[in-house]
Amino acid sequence: MRSVRRGRTTASVSALAVIAASATAASVLTAAPAAAEPMSPAPVAPASEEFYQPPSPLPDGDDGDIIRHEETTFFLDPLKLTRAPADAQRVMYLSNDTHGEPNAVTGTVLTPHKEWDGPGERPIVGYAAGTQGMADRCAPSRAMESGTEYEGIFIKGMLARGYAVALTDYEGLGTPGVHTYVNRKASAHAVLDMVRAAQRLPEADLPSDGPVLTAGYSQGGGASAAAAELQPEYAPDLDLRGSFAGAPPADLAAVAEQLDGHYAAAFLLFAVAGMHEAYPNLGIDEMLNDKGREVRTKIENSCTGDGLIGNLLRRTSELTADGRPIGAYLDEEPFRSAVEEQRIGTVPPQAPVYVAHSRLDDIVPYEQGRDMARSWCGGGATVQFDTVAIPTHVGGYVAAYPKAYRWLDQRVKGEQPPTNCGEF
Repeated sequence: MRSVRRGRTTASVSALAVIAASATAASVLTAAPAAAEPMSPAPVAPASEEFYQPPSPLPDGDDGDIIRHEETTFFLDPLKLTRAPADAQRVMYLSNDTHGEPNAVTGTVLTPHKEWDGPGERPIVGYAAGTQGMADRCAPSRAMESGTEYEGIFIKGMLARGYAVALTDYEGLGTPGVHTYVNRKASAHAVLDMVRAAQRLPEADLPSDGPVLTAGYSQGGGASAAAAELQPEYAPDLDLRGSFAGAPPADLAAVAEQLDGHYAAAFLLFAVAGMHEAYPNLGIDEMLNDKGREVRTKIENSCTGDGLIGNLLRRTSELTADGRPIGAYLDEEPFRSAVEEQRIGTVPPQAPVYVAHSRLDDIVPYEQGRDMARSWCGGGATVQFDTVAIPTHVGGYVAAYPKAYRWLDQRVKGEQPPTNCGEF
């Protein structure tokens, strides 16, 4: 009994460390010396709930067209003492869900105060945030406004380089409905249409057809990778110069196996809730027992922190009607086909890609990220894949971003993209 208690305590500490490290580790990565800015003497009023309610019916328009927008503020600390060095606009824009049906998504456009002194026009980074949770209150646009966005320092590093940042909230995160967590098409559409919205927002004063990059880690790495795959067909109007994908969950079946009974089991439950929203005909509620349905309802109203703490070491066999773990269902129809639709790596991107993954990632398995990059290489893509030596998912996050900054800078400068296909 004593060893079990010690194991559970260790797992609890590990989960809390993920939350804390995600919020603080970025301080070591500020390779660009951007000065923070004091709070404005006239702070912008916080967003109203009405802003996040799409009109019904949705207006006619093209993907990326803006439905509404308003000024907002991006704070770098929860005391709201320091603002990011950028003008910020919260937007709602038109996009498409995984089935190609129109939807409304929210996000934030950041125009840096730093003048662009690089070649050509100012680039826009379509930034895909890592796991925020499922509840509307977890949306990145809300977290940035409250000073609690754990990726704020990384975003600040991009602003310091003069990059504009277009950061989506993703489908259902802020807006009505359940967030379709790690959904390949919905995430890619949201990222690419967020860039289009930034290009079309007059108040942002950004190039309408300038260079575009995408970047993200973990959930965001998957979204950035999916955007790289789908851009030639979905958004050929965007001048995509390159995409960074850190620790992408490219194979959800492999990730599910890793996370069952894990301290980060909440991430698996996020994915289950997202699949239930995107594919209501799968019969997920019938697969779950009463406890499972209760947990699914709770997880839909959780952010990363409370989701992790409330589901430490959760085994999904306790949540299913027949007592099998959820991973056992993923080899069976109709689940197999729906999960396979989320696989990233089947379409080689036309723009160069940089993938970084810790060999000792404890949340998103290294092998499936490497296999995604290998598959892209086999299709003729220009891929640079880095095996990160620092262990854990958060450690890989800390190690990857300095290299990602340099790689993105090289794409903007027009340098020959590196590739190590055949060497990993």
